[in-house]
Amino acid sequence: MNDSSTPSVFSLHDADPQPGLILDADGAVLEGNRASRNLCKTANLPSRSGLLPVNVLALVKSALEQDRAIENVEARIPGTILMWTFVPDVRSGRVLARARDATDEVLTQEEATRSNRLYRLITENTTDLISRHAPDGRFIDATPASWRLLGYWPEELRGKPLEEVFRGNHVAQKLAETRNLLRDDGYATMTLEIIHRDGSRRWFEIASRAIRETYTGAVIEVISVSRDITARVESEENNRRLADELAHTARLATLGELASSIAHEMNQPLATIVNFASASQRYLKSARTNPECLDRVDDGLQKIVHHANRASEVIKRLRAFLRKGQKRTAPLALNDVVNNVARLCQWEAEKNNVQIRERLACCAPVITADPVLLEQVLINLIRNGIEATIEARDEETRSAPAQIIITTCINDQNETLIEVTDEGPGLDEQGIRQMFQPFYTSKPQGLGLGLSMSRSIIEGFGGFLDARPAKTGGLSLICRFPASQNQKHKTATTENQPDD
Repeated sequence: MNDSSTPSVFSLHDADPQPGLILDADGAVLEGNRASRNLCKTANLPSRSGLLPVNVLALVKSALEQDRAIENVEARIPGTILMWTFVPDVRSGRVLARARDATDEVLTQEEATRSNRLYRLITENTTDLISRHAPDGRFIDATPASWRLLGYWPEELRGKPLEEVFRGNHVAQKLAETRNLLRDDGYATMTLEIIHRDGSRRWFEIASRAIRETYTGAVIEVISVSRDITARVESEENNRRLADELAHTARLATLGELASSIAHEMNQPLATIVNFASASQRYLKSARTNPECLDRVDDGLQKIVHHANRASEVIKRLRAFLRKGQKRTAPLALNDVVNNVARLCQWEAEKNNVQIRERLACCAPVITADPVLLEQVLINLIRNGIEATIEARDEETRSAPAQIIITTCINDQNETLIEVTDEGPGLDEQGIRQMFQPFYTSKPQGLGLGLSMSRSIIEGFGGFLDARPAKTGGLSLICRFPASQNQKHKTATTENQPDD
């Protein structure tokens, strides 16, 4: 290598806006222009060598030994990222180092690299299918989740129409509706039942967004995210089936408890029918000699018809209550439902010296519910009230009649209320909180499902079942139903006690 005293071909100009330095063979700074000095001051560096890459000595030696320029070597100083180029002059043993400010360029590139890495991480590992589509629905690209969700690799999907991949009932119709929404609103969601490539049935929830051309607004591409919700749909269906089974079981349990008392009470009208029939036969035999006996026969036959109809009505209501089937909601005249339930429970109440009194709203409120399930709830509440009332009695008060009061009304919030109030021992706040928990019961042979199921049924109608201490010292159970546009703001009530 020539002596360093040999004149260099390099020269620096202070007018050059880019930092420039002349270095010797050991990487020491021999000279610098004004831009390099200003940059040192801005970065608060003690010397101009602080502007250079940390491996400047190796870079200088390589440039001189190989007689070639080395470009785009990064050096970071406070607030600035520099890209250096090292140009050698082998004859003089010196190197021209010239830098450019690449701060924005490098930071943008780093951000793009991070975004790309994150995008790849998401697309390659997400369990949802992310896909791109042409306006007609053909696949442009898809993430690897397509194999698990659809049975196709991304390479197989490219160019395939949606109708070929998403096979199933009503798929074509829903895809057409989605395309219209994307065209009009730019966003659409749909739920599809499709047939997987392996033949299994799957449920998908698909959200799509349209990408539009800037000037014309035409849809040029669609981005979709598809999620397999098969497990959720099957779980919801199982829950619905379980709820129906539980509701049916609760009806059976309620009827099982009522059966013994109702069967006993059915003997009364049947025994009465037999007695009046026997008496009528005797009066008929005497009618030839005593015509007045015919009036007694006519009276006896009327009573037979009355008590036979009463027994038939009980059996008919029991069969309707027991019948298993899907929940059927319809507008119900609430006062009529309460009347029916009160009659069904009348025999058990009378046997225990309890009167069922009705205070019904004059405005005849109407709610939407399943009549059989609503009757089940009210029967359960009345029976609980009867049992609580019996529990609160002692020997002195047992002979006096007690009351179960059923009230219907519409409150100031336009809610429809059914309230069943007993004269039992009542409950404290903790007892009221616990009484609706499944399997919580104070009865020795109870299951603790009646009130829990009753609350679930009322909530299924959009209402709520709650309890509060009654003024009588017992408990009031209140079914609340949300306001309806058909209801009127009237709260007047009439008091009625069903006929025997």
